[in-house]
Amino acid sequence: MATVEHPRIRPGALEDRLYQERIAATALAHNTLVVLPTGLGKTAIALRVIAEELLREPTRSILFLAPTRPLVVQHARSVAAALFAPEPLALTGAIPPERRADLLHPPQVVVATPQVIANDLAEGGFPLSTFSRIVFDEAHRAVGDYPYVAIAEANRERAGARVLAMTASPGGSLARIREVWNHLGIERFEYRTDRSPDVVPYIHGIGVETVEVPVPPEVRDLAIRLRAAVQRPIDVLRSLGLVSGADVSRRTLLDVGAVLHRGIDGGRGPSGPAPNLWKAVTAQATAMKALHALELIESQGVDSLREFLRRQTPAAGKRMTPAQRAFLADPDVVEVGARLARLTIEHPKLARAAAIVTEELHRKPEARVIVFAQYRGTVDRLVEELEQLRDPGVRPARFVGQATHGADAGISQRGQVELLDGFRSGRVNVLVATSVAEEGLDIPATDLVVFYEPIPDVIRTIQRRGRTGRARTGRVLVLVAEGTRDVGLQRAASSRERRMHAMLEQVESDAAAGRGLAPPRPKTVQTTLSESG
Repeated sequence: MATVEHPRIRPGALEDRLYQERIAATALAHNTLVVLPTGLGKTAIALRVIAEELLREPTRSILFLAPTRPLVVQHARSVAAALFAPEPLALTGAIPPERRADLLHPPQVVVATPQVIANDLAEGGFPLSTFSRIVFDEAHRAVGDYPYVAIAEANRERAGARVLAMTASPGGSLARIREVWNHLGIERFEYRTDRSPDVVPYIHGIGVETVEVPVPPEVRDLAIRLRAAVQRPIDVLRSLGLVSGADVSRRTLLDVGAVLHRGIDGGRGPSGPAPNLWKAVTAQATAMKALHALELIESQGVDSLREFLRRQTPAAGKRMTPAQRAFLADPDVVEVGARLARLTIEHPKLARAAAIVTEELHRKPEARVIVFAQYRGTVDRLVEELEQLRDPGVRPARFVGQATHGADAGISQRGQVELLDGFRSGRVNVLVATSVAEEGLDIPATDLVVFYEPIPDVIRTIQRRGRTGRARTGRVLVLVAEGTRDVGLQRAASSRERRMHAMLEQVESDAAAGRGLAPPRPKTVQTTLSESG
């Protein structure tokens, strides 16, 4: 294996890959957005760029941004292991602001979370002008009010540092890609897929399979009841002219909710909002609750639905909201609650997921497995299911975000780093994780990734899938409950990914022709509410 030879790169540290060399050359000369499949060395490209930048700008610093503390720690380790450079400085919220300021001594490589840098910039305590390069890892986050946006704006106004932006998936729509492009001041686009000629020699391969899980009649009956409970508040919204068509999605209901809350804010006068507005608000919130209950019973588990219904009754001293009252009073929800009290079975996905993990580790005891689930409750049930096996070859651990919600404890960033180290070493060989494990984790030995449910978000689908197939061929299994929303979500995920790649090919063509991405056209938003009903 040929390795990169460079005065600032340690001998043998980086494999010499032509596509990485080409992308790094572009990034050294222009603000560049790199879209590269997970596992093909975005970090290696960044290290090549940083090494050359250290030679060209020996008196200035380099800023390497990553969304989470585990990623910051990971990138700082990579810089230290691969480059001849001063020990990289890792800045996170764990270091007080006054201490962070004392640690900045150019030239150096600073690896940081964007929240820390954005806060210090707002307080005037970060010397951005001393930096010649900013690397934005997971650059698809540079939308809305995410701190990447403020940092890039400050860079344009005060520093003019060159930008390297990296992601496996910039977004499923041209509008989102354009937003990332414009916020970060992108000039060049480097896009590769696993079919690109200069990438193919390095692909280990990922086999993606759908595992269909039959749903027992008892669970199907609960789903039928909950579909009726969803339909009633949607019929109210339809009578008010807020939705149309036979099928109303979660996205549509969220958009309706945003419109209604703007109407509430605009109606704060002597008489307040119109009565129909409050009626619509209650119907929208009730529909969201019923839809979530339906999702839980179809794709998560019986216990997850039980827990959700239990949480709809407020604690002592707290008032029930109109939506909670309407949801719990629905006749089908009442019947679902009564049936749940008698039901002794669980959703078969739980047992199937545990069986898949066990089979993989019995077949290959040194394997590593990640199981992704949408909700923490499901993560907890999966860990419990695996622990109940009392199999010494199966060593699971719960991997979730930092936030703690009541009795639902989060995991600190330090704890996350320790868990990842345990996963690499084999002390833990099954991570059961929420979305916190989707981005950027450098776990080259992951052999199997299991999706407990399909997800329609193209970025998250690609990020999850990319946790395997890095150092060797990997497998991805997606559990799909037959006859449920899982089927549609799986189909939608595949369709959106195809559209994303088609869009990226067009962006690549436009960028090569010097056209870039034009600013978006302004949108007109409907904010009226019918007075019918």
